Amino acid sequence: MSDVPATAAARPAHRVRPAGPVAVVAFVALALGLGALAGVAWEAVVDLPTYTVGADGGAATSERGLTAVVGSDAWFCLLGAVVGLLVGLVAWRRLRALGWPLVLLVVVVAVAAGLLAWWVGTALGPGEFNPRLARAAAGDVVPVALELRAPASLLVWPFLAVVPVLLGSSLGREEDDEDPAGVPETLEESRPVVENG
Repeated sequence: MSDVPATAAARPAHRVRPAGPVAVVAFVALALGLGALAGVAWEAVVDLPTYTVGADGGAATSERGLTAVVGSDAWFCLLGAVVGLLVGLVAWRRLRALGWPLVLLVVVVAVAAGLLAWWVGTALGPGEFNPRLARAAAGDVVPVALELRAPASLLVWPFLAVVPVLLGSSLGREEDDEDPAGVPETLEESRPVVENG
């Protein structure tokens, strides 16, 4: 004879598994991998404006070229928003048992992923502009360097990475509100089961 009612025993306990060091390392590796991929994508999607070298040795670009200079920052922000949200979602789904330190971990990892994307994209880009322009001959078209002209764009990465964590912690189900298996909810359920016979 069991003192635990059948309905309480059948109810599954929703517990968040503690996040071990392996899970944290895997999360960091995933985030850095996404940062590196974002750097590759950044270099691939940015349409860099170009300067045309004139016969007198000077270089000129169009008005459209001048406005396209900010395109690299815009793409970096867009990629940072996507990767940041993915990092935050994975962190909340897999590491929420860490508690409040999860926010710090997510911010640090998102900044590291953004810095890695910046480095990878710049390394894959055409390189520094001035040396390439100095070597160019008349009539050559020289693209500008792929660089982040507004370093504040890096803040998009951690900002959007913490959004899923903060929303999940404030709007999600509290662990204390969940009834563990074996704890009766009502007085009627707490009555012992008596078998006839």
